Amino acid sequence: MRVRYFLQVGVLACLVAFAPSALASPWAEVGDNQLRSDIQLLASAGMVSDLTTHWPMPWHSILTSLDDAPLASQPVSVRLAAERVLAHARRETAPGAAASAYFDVTNRTALVRGFEGMGRGEGQAQLSLGYNFSNISGRLSVGAIAQDLERRNYKLMFEGSYLSADIGDVRLYGGYLDHWWGPGQISALSLSNNARPMPQIGIQRSSTTASSWPVLRWLGPWQVEFLLGYMDGPRLERDTFYNALRLTVNPAPGLEIGLARTQQFCGQGHPCRPLRDYFDFANNNRNANSTNDQGLFDIKYSFGIAGVPAQVYMQVMNEDSSPIVQSASSHLFGASVFLPIDENPVRLTAEYTDSVPTHSIFSFGDVLHGIAYNNGDYPDGMRYRGRTIGFSLDSDSRLFSLQGSWTDQGGRFYQLSYHRAHVNHPANTLPNVVSALPVRVNLGEARVTLPLSGLKLDLAGRVQDEQPRPRRGGAVSIEAALRIDL
Repeated sequence: MRVRYFLQVGVLACLVAFAPSALASPWAEVGDNQLRSDIQLLASAGMVSDLTTHWPMPWHSILTSLDDAPLASQPVSVRLAAERVLAHARRETAPGAAASAYFDVTNRTALVRGFEGMGRGEGQAQLSLGYNFSNISGRLSVGAIAQDLERRNYKLMFEGSYLSADIGDVRLYGGYLDHWWGPGQISALSLSNNARPMPQIGIQRSSTTASSWPVLRWLGPWQVEFLLGYMDGPRLERDTFYNALRLTVNPAPGLEIGLARTQQFCGQGHPCRPLRDYFDFANNNRNANSTNDQGLFDIKYSFGIAGVPAQVYMQVMNEDSSPIVQSASSHLFGASVFLPIDENPVRLTAEYTDSVPTHSIFSFGDVLHGIAYNNGDYPDGMRYRGRTIGFSLDSDSRLFSLQGSWTDQGGRFYQLSYHRAHVNHPANTLPNVVSALPVRVNLGEARVTLPLSGLKLDLAGRVQDEQPRPRRGGAVSIEAALRIDL
């Protein structure tokens, strides 16, 4: 039965005519790990601003920096990365219309969903039409997603659709956009691409250049973004809204700092006072507010070891407002290094994510089970359409990951990952939407991205020794994604 669906998708893809083009976009968008690695390598070399934790990322700043960068004096690996990024940016920012088709099919969705996450269901198909004109860009993406192909429970989806406009130094947008806030390669604690994007409107800087104002100049290159979303779909708390604010700065070479706040507000049974509640920062046992808030801090430092680019990073997410006394803090720690092998370095990453909240930021032995992503007043928690908005393993989970990735001379991208996941915890009495009961999973994944004429093919294979409950036993899965530029 599953083979039949693979064949159907393959035949449909082959019937679509295609020619070299690209999907128009004013941003470098979430989902391309090769692009992200190239940009981070360029940032480590000082060729672009070190603002690599705030996605989507405006192309304008990247293009301006690379056009003026002294690339001729850089190592071959940096020049090749610059060529790939420049080609990508110029295609996507070219004026005019563009179209693409996207197909994704798998026999089992990925347990761990990182920055490069593929499909959120067993089957997905979309047609996208985009347009760049002067300061206005837009895209209409229409498709269907099926959580279970055999049951054919297809749902309409508009992921990737947006309309945006540059007004002075800011860009206004509305639509269904993925975000990734944080330095993690495999996880982001508060806002990631794990859940489907909700309908939203937002504003961000159209360029990340340093401010000319004397008071702000010391921040270096910076970005700020605010978005307002509506949490539609099946929910226990109807008419719930969501907002998120992030400030990211690069005050010194190699140093990137991010501060963010996310909030659920209004909804059935709740007072709806958006302005008043937004500035009610007190939220603890003695003074609880009427919203569901999360505070976030992350820091990344890039440096060189004997000429080898490396970076270390961390992220902390607080559920309450008193970080020293009581914060209910989840943590993420990681490190990456670009090993020089021939002309295309191999990036190695080790990352650990822990959503078993500690009582305060540094009280690692004193934990508060079940608090991450859950809230007594909002029973759906920080989740949208069945998935956590942040960490893909949801509350009370731990994930250790090792990942290696590289690009060959033909532009093909390879990635190998090992994950050891502890999903849910015996002491947790609150929901975890990934696994009904605690389970430990060892998971290996191999992935390759093949850029062909007018299309891009992603292939992934996964092997795991256990499954989230109520399923049991090992599992093998394969996934294929095809993007065709029409």
